[in-house]
Amino acid sequence: MSASAPSAVAGPGSTDAAEAAVEAITGAAGQEVAFSLALTQDQKDIRDWVHGFAADVVRPAAHEYDEREETPWPIISEAAKIGLYGFEGMAQFFADPSGLGLPLVNEELFWGDAGIGMSIMGTALAVAAIFGQGSPEQIGEWIPRCFGTVDDVKVAAFCASEPNAGSDVSGVRTSAKFDEKAGEWVLNGQKAWATNGGISDVHVVIASVDRELGSKGHAAFVVPMSEAKGITQGTKVKKHGLRASHTADVFLDDCRVPAGYVLGGKEKLDERLARVREGKKSGSQAAMQTFESSRPTVGAQALGIARAAYEYSLDYAKEREQFGRKIIENQAIAFTLARMKLEIDAARLLVWRASWMGRNGHTFTNAEGSMSKLKAGEVAVWATERAIQILGGNGYTREFPVERWHRDAKIYDIFEGTAEIQQLVISRAISGMHIR
Repeated sequence: MSASAPSAVAGPGSTDAAEAAVEAITGAAGQEVAFSLALTQDQKDIRDWVHGFAADVVRPAAHEYDEREETPWPIISEAAKIGLYGFEGMAQFFADPSGLGLPLVNEELFWGDAGIGMSIMGTALAVAAIFGQGSPEQIGEWIPRCFGTVDDVKVAAFCASEPNAGSDVSGVRTSAKFDEKAGEWVLNGQKAWATNGGISDVHVVIASVDRELGSKGHAAFVVPMSEAKGITQGTKVKKHGLRASHTADVFLDDCRVPAGYVLGGKEKLDERLARVREGKKSGSQAAMQTFESSRPTVGAQALGIARAAYEYSLDYAKEREQFGRKIIENQAIAFTLARMKLEIDAARLLVWRASWMGRNGHTFTNAEGSMSKLKAGEVAVWATERAIQILGGNGYTREFPVERWHRDAKIYDIFEGTAEIQQLVISRAISGMHIR
């Protein structure tokens, strides 16, 4: 015997049902909207402000700094003067309750240029580690030092990867031993591919405190270059893209820092390690916690590159003539541009969803952070390649910016978790199985 339908959902042709439906729709129209994809006026203002800086200051200098492969200190200083680079600005972007503040800023800045954008935003990864793992006292002390002041601008570095430990975070060999007599941590090892490595004052270094525990035995340490002895810059990396962003190895040779320079404090670290040794859960791993929280923002950076390539190639196709007509009048070109726009907008929705979830404490049950970074990175590589194709021979020359955008885009398939690692994370999340 089936249950009877609610009175508001009577059988077909029912006058009562029709009236009830009309009443429900009319009543809903006057209710407060709980879901919206519209940006607030504050968000629009921030987006437009950063876009202006990207268009007027960043983009005109992009080619020069890419060719010279130098850190754009004058542009970082300019960003600091207007409040785009600094503790207060970053706090404002982080504080947006929707979670969209930081992605909006990154998309616009990287639309201007990814290499310069990374020089300005590379500090944020170290800041995220300190904010996510540090004590309130450590946050108050170290985050402002990551940026310096308007008159003395600084950058910061997050040092996790090593020559033999990139995607395999558990393979970290850098060690941290506590010297009880001196009350200091002693760090030894080599870090690789560190953005701002060696030119930063504040370095956040992932090191193994107990190698037998694998990645669960890792901790994050603040290593200030101006104070600590035994930390030096290694070889600066010459890169395919993001060439205005400084990347280098960092060496730690009996580098000593005070006991309180481990993020979260030594007491909490000791408690966490004790739980792990007893077979209990330890919480997030030091490096992975930082990467997972930053992935939507990294996805937004890739979006900026993809959008720059799309907009440029769209304008080009509307102006360029071949065989007596604009090339956009050819379906092959028009359909490619339509697909570029579609893919960019789809990736942005994934980035915004993950950013909102992260900001509002929703667990990434299906690895939504990894989804956003994976999709945006793939779209950036694909869209910039399509842009080169649309420009033809011009797209392959350095006279036009699309070849630089293509070079810049590729790293988004690789750093902060390769495309393969992102798929592994997602597959584990959706299956509940430890897929290898």
